[in-house]
Amino acid sequence: MHFTIFDTPIINTLMHWLSRLVLRLLGWRVEGRAPDAAKYVLIAAPHTSNWDFPVTLMVCFALRLKVYWMGKSSLFPPLAGGLMRWLGGIPVNRERSGSLVEGTVEAFRRSQRLTVIISPEGTRGKVTHWKTGFYHIAHGAGVPIARGYLDFGKKLAGIGPLFATTGDIDADMPLIQASYVGIAGRKP
Repeated sequence: MHFTIFDTPIINTLMHWLSRLVLRLLGWRVEGRAPDAAKYVLIAAPHTSNWDFPVTLMVCFALRLKVYWMGKSSLFPPLAGGLMRWLGGIPVNRERSGSLVEGTVEAFRRSQRLTVIISPEGTRGKVTHWKTGFYHIAHGAGVPIARGYLDFGKKLAGIGPLFATTGDIDADMPLIQASYVGIAGRKP
C-alpha cells in the first residue's frame, strides 16, 4: 500500500473554514481537538448513513486532520476517483481477501505521521458485531486508537481520548465500544 498526500496549504485552509461554516449552518458542533499523537487509527462510529461520509470529512477539515480512509472500490470511479484519493481515500476491493491489515501496519511503520480512519462496522447496514481489522492494525503497528463519533441526535461530533491496545481483543473491544453508548447514528 502506498500513500501520497496532496498537502496544499491554501486549499486546506479554505476547506477548514468552509467546513466549519457549513457545519455551523447545519447546526453541528465539533468538540475537542486533534489528538497529539503523530500516528493513530481513527475509528468512526456509528456508521449508519451515506451522510456520515461528508459530515466526517467536514469534521476532519474543521479539526485540521490529515486522514486517509478506506472505502469500497466502487467509490473510486475513473472521473471521481482522483477527487476521492485527494480527499484521502484508499480503494479497497472487498471481494478479494488479502493483506490489508499487514499493508496498513507496514504503512504505519514507514510513515512519520499517519492517520487512517476506519469504520469498525464496515458497512452502513445494521450489524451485530464490529469488524476487528482496525484493532489488529493499531496493535500490529503499535499505535493508539482514537474514537471518533458523529452523534446525529445531538448534532455533535468529536474525537474521544486515545486508547492503547493491550493485545487482548476480548477485553479491549468492550471498552472501545463503551465509548459509543448513547451516541445516535443518523439511522439508529
